[in-house]
Amino acid sequence: MSRLTRESVSRLTREAGGRYAPPAPARELTAVSADGARLHVEVHGAVDDPAAPAVVLAHGWTCSTAFWAAQIRDLAADHRVIVYDQRGHGRSPANPVCSTDALADDLEAVLAATLAPGEKAVLAGHSMGGMTLMAASGRPRFREHAAAVLLCSTGSSRLVAESLLLPMRAGRPRTWLTRKILGSRAPLGPVTPLARRVLKYGTMGPGSAPAMVEACARIVHACPRQVRYSWSKVLDTLELDHEVGELTVPTAIVVGTADRLTPAVHARSLAAALPNCVGSTELTGIGHMTPMEASEPVTARIRELVSTYAVIKEGA
Repeated sequence: MSRLTRESVSRLTREAGGRYAPPAPARELTAVSADGARLHVEVHGAVDDPAAPAVVLAHGWTCSTAFWAAQIRDLAADHRVIVYDQRGHGRSPANPVCSTDALADDLEAVLAATLAPGEKAVLAGHSMGGMTLMAASGRPRFREHAAAVLLCSTGSSRLVAESLLLPMRAGRPRTWLTRKILGSRAPLGPVTPLARRVLKYGTMGPGSAPAMVEACARIVHACPRQVRYSWSKVLDTLELDHEVGELTVPTAIVVGTADRLTPAVHARSLAAALPNCVGSTELTGIGHMTPMEASEPVTARIRELVSTYAVIKEGA
């Protein structure tokens, strides 16, 4: 599949309901990573207001900037909101290099391209986006710019072994079957009723509205098959436990109690290991796609982090 244009991304989500269509950015640019990978970046909201706090949003595996539509719409009213497509996703071209180091390099490139020297921002990452923040935690540019972090529905290791995708007892057979499913090379094909049911079961809570499931399915199905497969190999062998200890800025966690891909055991492990955890929230009945399924609580947590850690009060 060719990489997406803004028009095709907007059309995919508009067809599922206007509330899930990503708004037009105030500015678009390309960030160039350490290995030359080109990353599509969008800046929304108060781009000309130097007092507007900055928020950087990193999406997860098989998603794109469109995934953050709800957060962009809310936060852009009084923030500068920066979103980007992970390499190979959305409008960022595929690259043969897929690794957690590459994710960290890419984030550093985005921060350098969008923030002034020393400028602080709240960084939020969902799933693989959260892993991106963990991978970059010890990097100089991350430490220069990160005021606080929100980790949504993510983990630092044992993703396949801890997955609840299959209703089986934990052990080698479940891990083997889960690895085969998540690492499948099979094309996802069009968004059919069966495809929506499968995606809802695997990634969303049982109460997810049909329009929300449709919008999420269109985003996920737009990810090229080879990109999906290549990054599944990285997630299978993920080992970022050491990097969690390097994440010293104030860090909050959000997870859904119905998350099958990164269940709450990961959030609890992160909360115990983080040097500066400022709260972990478990959202009842919510699945893996927390920023879409529980957009208001997630956005509220971002706003709280901004007001507490990123906004310089008068007289401070």
